[in-house]
Amino acid sequence: MNKRFIYLDHAASTPVDPQVVEAMLPYFNEIYGNASGLHRQARASAKAIDDSRQKVANLLGRSPREIIFTACGTESDNIAILGVAWAQRQAKRGNHLITSSIEHHAVGHTIEQLCEKFGFEQTIVAVDGHGLVDPNDVAAAIRPDTILISVMTANNEVGTIQPIAEIGAIAHVRGIPFHTDAVQAAGYESLLVDVLNVDLLAISGHKIYAPKGIGVLYGRKKIPLLPPFSGGSHENGRRPGTENVPYIVGIAKAMELIQAHQDEEKPRQTKLRDKLIQGVLQSIPNSQLSGHPTQRLANNASFVFGGCEADAILMHLDQVGIQASSGSACNSGMPTPSHVLIAMGISHYLALSALRLTLGKQTTAEDIDTVLEILPQLIWKVRKQGK
Repeated sequence: MNKRFIYLDHAASTPVDPQVVEAMLPYFNEIYGNASGLHRQARASAKAIDDSRQKVANLLGRSPREIIFTACGTESDNIAILGVAWAQRQAKRGNHLITSSIEHHAVGHTIEQLCEKFGFEQTIVAVDGHGLVDPNDVAAAIRPDTILISVMTANNEVGTIQPIAEIGAIAHVRGIPFHTDAVQAAGYESLLVDVLNVDLLAISGHKIYAPKGIGVLYGRKKIPLLPPFSGGSHENGRRPGTENVPYIVGIAKAMELIQAHQDEEKPRQTKLRDKLIQGVLQSIPNSQLSGHPTQRLANNASFVFGGCEADAILMHLDQVGIQASSGSACNSGMPTPSHVLIAMGISHYLALSALRLTLGKQTTAEDIDTVLEILPQLIWKVRKQGK
């Protein structure tokens, strides 16, 4: 029995950094005015939002007027996709969207809804066995009526990092807006949007040590965006609703902290990740790494195991104090295999055995040693029980 809890589900959610909590606290009961007002309390709240917007803009290398604060990464994706699609249709530029087969449902289901309910069309670009999108396939999918391309920066289940800058360059040559869901990549990869060649980029607070319930959407000023919501002029008219000042302060602080410590934290987690991957593959027969072997997020180690079911693995892990997941937290409890793994060519049978171990700032070498000691015995036990 492991004597301490080991949390290896940071891709699902991270703990809020104490420094983020400290930065947020004054905006709950000291500076609590509605930022739309004119009195001193309101002006103080408005200044906090302006300062946070500038901080986020600096980290993305763009103007603060291009930063939209939202409630989460899913909302950021929805505003980007729906907003551009409706604006492009209104301008009579077309009805065709391009995406990949491994997108988060925040993107995939939104585009499906546009197609099924509103007459848009989509091309879904396939991935290879590592979950990689080929930029040439994106280029081949472009039509005269293509109005948006959306490919995630890094996959939330298997950690594969996409060639976003190359895809973005293709989109820009053709004058097509390019959106990326950077929710998983935000803690580990550069988000300089001009380097990435992206026009719209989504971030979620609870993946980067900020609270749940706050997100960011970057939207390049030249990109047409028809807001899918109405009700106020907040966020420069792009996302109505009274601003969540404490959480806005929190996500800006979290992004600053990640940027400040990325040079040491990313290689530290990469080293632990590689040790975990190597140890699992060497000690557990019939185990397979899912995702790209090297072009993957620094904190992501994902596997499939023959002769196991994910629910049984997770239950036994939890009993010994190791917390993990089988893939996207948005799909937990679903009896069907991951659409990401199926798109990568992994069989239905193997996909049901998926295990995702994602590291974080508090993960230690001792934690990895403990997992490598416990997991092989546990997999053996689950396989034996399943016979």
